[in-house]
Amino acid sequence: MPFLHRPTTLAEAVDLLSILDNAMVYGGGTAIQILVKQGILHADNFVDLALVPGLRDIEAGPQGVRVGPMVSLRRMETDERVRATVPLAAAAYHHVANPRVRNTASVGGNIAHGDYRLDPPTALLVLGATVEATSVRGTREIPVREFFTGFQQTALEPDELVSAIRIPAQPAGSGHRFEKNSSLGENDWPCASAAVLVTGHEVHIGLGAVAPTPRHVTFDARGLDDQQAVDAALEAAEPALDPIPDVRGGVAYKRALARVTIEDAVRAAWKEHRNG
Repeated sequence: MPFLHRPTTLAEAVDLLSILDNAMVYGGGTAIQILVKQGILHADNFVDLALVPGLRDIEAGPQGVRVGPMVSLRRMETDERVRATVPLAAAAYHHVANPRVRNTASVGGNIAHGDYRLDPPTALLVLGATVEATSVRGTREIPVREFFTGFQQTALEPDELVSAIRIPAQPAGSGHRFEKNSSLGENDWPCASAAVLVTGHEVHIGLGAVAPTPRHVTFDARGLDDQQAVDAALEAAEPALDPIPDVRGGVAYKRALARVTIEDAVRAAWKEHRNG
């Protein structure tokens, strides 16, 4: 039976991670509880961050937002400062599972889980977000574009925890859109998701569920019309599409659905940018 530790400071939390055997950080716990029940996650110690002050704070300013790891996904979709500063991120968090899950799951736990099908990383990728990782050695910053290192693997060291996520402010006049498509049900894992940000002449696309890790692609859309921008997006994204077949669909099905998802997201973001 694993032991639950409840530190009251961040320093105590990282100290526990440095000395405990087979320890894991416990944030919202939505994924951990499922995996433990399925018998595919084993830990001797859980370090619960619920009592550590400051980890539920959201700081917002002209440069962007800094989000504590224990902030719920529901707050990310509803907080007016987040919606005003990084609306694409708010949109992606809004689409995670259902309100019950979003009220429980935490920002830090969500990204640390490292699943390739997660919704928020698609937006964090295109917005150029950074993960703050803290251990007894100090705090380092990891660009989200370097955070996902392999299938359900991240750049976090075993004794590190996510202490914040920094998201730069979305450029004024940019167009954005988050889209996802599922095959088994609205609240199920997506077969494909895409977050698109159109700013100036650049188009950034974050892709989820279409490869073993979340993917980011970008291209120069200077001089392109609507259809040319869609065609360029599909061409840029094609090398990144490497779907994993499962009960939700085979490779060909997921690849086709990914292209539909990308096209829908790009058209909407392009239109918003053009009209903005």
